Amino acid sequence: MEETTEMTVQSPSWSQLRDDMLTRELLDTLACDQRTAHLELSISTEGRVVQVKGQVGSEEERQRLRRLLRRQDGLYAVWDFLSLPNQQLAVADIGCGSHKQADWACGVDRFALPGVDVVTNLEAALPFEENSFDHIFAIHVLEHIVDLMGLMGELHRVLRPTGVLHIFAPYWRHVHAVADPTHVRFIDMQTFRYFCQPHPGVLPWQPLIAASSDDTVFADLQPLKDGTTADPSQVARWFY
Repeated sequence: MEETTEMTVQSPSWSQLRDDMLTRELLDTLACDQRTAHLELSISTEGRVVQVKGQVGSEEERQRLRRLLRRQDGLYAVWDFLSLPNQQLAVADIGCGSHKQADWACGVDRFALPGVDVVTNLEAALPFEENSFDHIFAIHVLEHIVDLMGLMGELHRVLRPTGVLHIFAPYWRHVHAVADPTHVRFIDMQTFRYFCQPHPGVLPWQPLIAASSDDTVFADLQPLKDGTTADPSQVARWFY
């Protein structure tokens, strides 16, 4: 008797279905907008975090696309690797440990682990020139920083005016916030509202998106270097 083998096809999880839907909706939004329909972009979503790769024709187009992407309901963050013609994006990943969010990013950590390109103390001045980076990742690192005001000032300095700081941090109500004894502070979405409103001696940021899940706080912030302060309507949108 000939044996037959049945192959089990695993159905996608609810989270995969959700992420696929978010990707489709973003692609449809951009395809139906005459200002963005001509762009050739790669879009993927994982854990409600969207990664977008592609080229835009101008800084105005890049900023417009950033706004359009973040209008999608249900997103936590947008990693928009959008380059101008003949531009190589400069990306840093601070406190990256042995895992960088992008393989080609400059890994920055206090320990000389695999993948770390620059070993430095994040509590001190960063060893980079002003306006060095287009994107900086701070993924589960700010909760370890004693001088958060100092580090945020340094990140503001080394980011370009068109750059974006991408933050993940443990939500203070979740056990992850207290389970690690190396955490030195609690973080909430409102922590980042502070940096988006005028305070003496605090360099200003514009919120692009802010959100939280059961265990994580997310924020994409853009440094304001032209003497302006954050748009109050955007502060109201994300923090009130």
